[in-house]
Amino acid sequence: MTATLASDITSTNASLRRFLHGLPGVDQVGADARAAMLATRSIKTASKAYAIDLAISMVDLTTLEGMDTPGKVRALCAKGLRPDPTDPSVPHVAAICVYGDMAAIAREAVGDRLHVAAVATAFPSGRASLTVKLQDTREAVANGADEIDMVIDRGAFLEGRYLEVFDEIVAVKEACGTAHLKVIFETGELKTYDNVRRASWLAMLAGADFIKTSTGKVTPAATMPVTLILLEAVRDWYRQTGQRIGVKPAGGIRTSKDAIRYLVMVNETCGSAWLTPDLFRFGASALLNDLLQQRQRMASGHYSGPDYVTID
Repeated sequence: MTATLASDITSTNASLRRFLHGLPGVDQVGADARAAMLATRSIKTASKAYAIDLAISMVDLTTLEGMDTPGKVRALCAKGLRPDPTDPSVPHVAAICVYGDMAAIAREAVGDRLHVAAVATAFPSGRASLTVKLQDTREAVANGADEIDMVIDRGAFLEGRYLEVFDEIVAVKEACGTAHLKVIFETGELKTYDNVRRASWLAMLAGADFIKTSTGKVTPAATMPVTLILLEAVRDWYRQTGQRIGVKPAGGIRTSKDAIRYLVMVNETCGSAWLTPDLFRFGASALLNDLLQQRQRMASGHYSGPDYVTID
């Protein structure tokens, strides 16, 4: 897709609507069936060990609670840097994900060893003025975030005010400066798979570096069929533009078995180039503990006691 064509597509709400509604419709039954089929793939022990370490390296270790404290964030950072203090061969996570006011605490704790992702733009609802959203973004970046996770205005999207959503993403991208932008759709509120595909293309047209399923605050959050639609979108975008966009499922992914299923789906849909933290992340908190426990079981042949992992 040329820059001129993209500019034509996004010149008016009508032209953007024509493009988005002209995308091939999603076969819901087919998407569900393909996701279910990929979930049945089995992998051998050596590959499973590799997949567990890869999944650990892709975790955005997250705390997004009103009761977050600097102490909790520092503890989370320590865990992200050394997930298993008894085993230095365990890889570190990809990023620590926090509210913007905690980004400085996280950056001080991790230095340049991990990414610091901050949620912004009135997360999780997105219900604020553009001025507030941009200030939210700039403050998070100033505090040390090198990744911003923004939420789209789902109300505007569902009403068909696509250009308004597009312009907001563009403005937030500019406010990010050099920080990478992850655009959250809150797919549980978009209702249809067609809307998920449209939101994916809208965000990529607007300059998203990553597209992300959910805030983790709405049910359902990440699902395999929805993530499959995002993966197909970034694959097709790459085929048209030569640009690789990342994907981040978030919310509800808790077990190693689930994480490995997602990695199989990434490989089958987009190829091995996407099997890197630069292009695929898990938004999770509980997932890391299960990955550590499974890794330890594979190494020793048994599970450790309940104190082996920390409760975040």
